[in-house]
Amino acid sequence: MSVLLIPIAPLSRAKSRLENYFSREQIKDFTMAMFKDLGTTLLNVDCFEKKIVYCASDEILEIADDFNLIGVKEELTDAKSTFDAVISRMNDFAIKKFNANGTIIAFLDVILITAKNFYEINELLKNNKLVVCPAIHSAGISIFGRKPPNIIEPCFSDPDIPSLSLLLNNAREKGIEEIAVYDSFRAGFDIDIPEDLLLAYEYLKIFDLTHTYTYKFLKNNLKSSLQKKDATNNRKFKSLKN
Repeated sequence: MSVLLIPIAPLSRAKSRLENYFSREQIKDFTMAMFKDLGTTLLNVDCFEKKIVYCASDEILEIADDFNLIGVKEELTDAKSTFDAVISRMNDFAIKKFNANGTIIAFLDVILITAKNFYEINELLKNNKLVVCPAIHSAGISIFGRKPPNIIEPCFSDPDIPSLSLLLNNAREKGIEEIAVYDSFRAGFDIDIPEDLLLAYEYLKIFDLTHTYTYKFLKNNLKSSLQKKDATNNRKFKSLKN
């Protein structure tokens, strides 16, 4: 059984790296907009036996129900857990509750992802022990599949080594050879820092996704736009106030 897992941070602290750009209330609205769009996409995906949302916030779990997703409430403790610990608890739940023999973890902020991406990733996991989609802007991970689900520990919390590099290094040390790297711009684009918001707004227009909740939120809330820092450099931008 292949199970899709979607971890979402509590709305009170989701996307903290955007706090210099948006208010906490705006980040909450932005998070829910992205989740509604992901839920809409997943309505057209039936290759998973179960699709689980793991979050401590009731607002997210209520939305999950609207999209036929299984909402599982994360129990928060006084001691803040690492992201790896959260991933492991969610993964263990899928194994114990649903007897999952493979899990795929997708994150909330892959706003360009398509139903086709999910089908392709699931197919790759049938013939591999690890499937990973590199994040576009970093040596990070946007999609992470394991079969069996506990074949290797998650690796998102190391303070020094990027998650993609650490995962592949650990896999090689364990002798895992059946690894598929899923090369996809749409599945690999995620949002971590304010510059990503500005890029997201442009990409949503390019891919004709102006009907989405995410696009509408950005259109109404962005307070700057992108411009190249100089005419000869396409990789460095400056933000212009609208």
